[in-house]
Amino acid sequence: MKGNPELIDTLNDLLASELAAINQYMVHAEMAEDWGYERLSKNFKTRSITEMTHAEHLIERILFLEGTPIVSNLDDIHIGATIPQQVDNDHALELTAIKMYNEAIVQAGNVLDYATRDILEAILRDEDKHLDELEELQDQIEQMTLPTFLSTQN
Repeated sequence: MKGNPELIDTLNDLLASELAAINQYMVHAEMAEDWGYERLSKNFKTRSITEMTHAEHLIERILFLEGTPIVSNLDDIHIGATIPQQVDNDHALELTAIKMYNEAIVQAGNVLDYATRDILEAILRDEDKHLDELEELQDQIEQMTLPTFLSTQN
């Protein structure tokens, strides 16, 4: 099925965002693991795997629409030097993704591609969940203080 060229471009923009997120979360996971924060590392790794699934869905849809997935483009990756910086950077990443998905959902509806819109809405729900999880981590760090929070992440 030949898809709308502008929508395919948007899907590739979303793909660039997802590919960056995979890398950012994975590096943060490995840093947390290196520092001995196994629980936090698992949290980051799980999120990275979800982002991989998102990238897979986008690639599948781009191909279905007879587009070419562009996997060589990545959005900027922001690696935090500390756990609070990592969580804040990941939070900013998710806010950007949510904005992009909301705009893409409107675009898909405008070109009457409701199947793509459904895929994007499902991914958006995951991104909303990621944002909520990151806000919980930010709240825990603030309420418990960083040393106490980190002591719970072994």
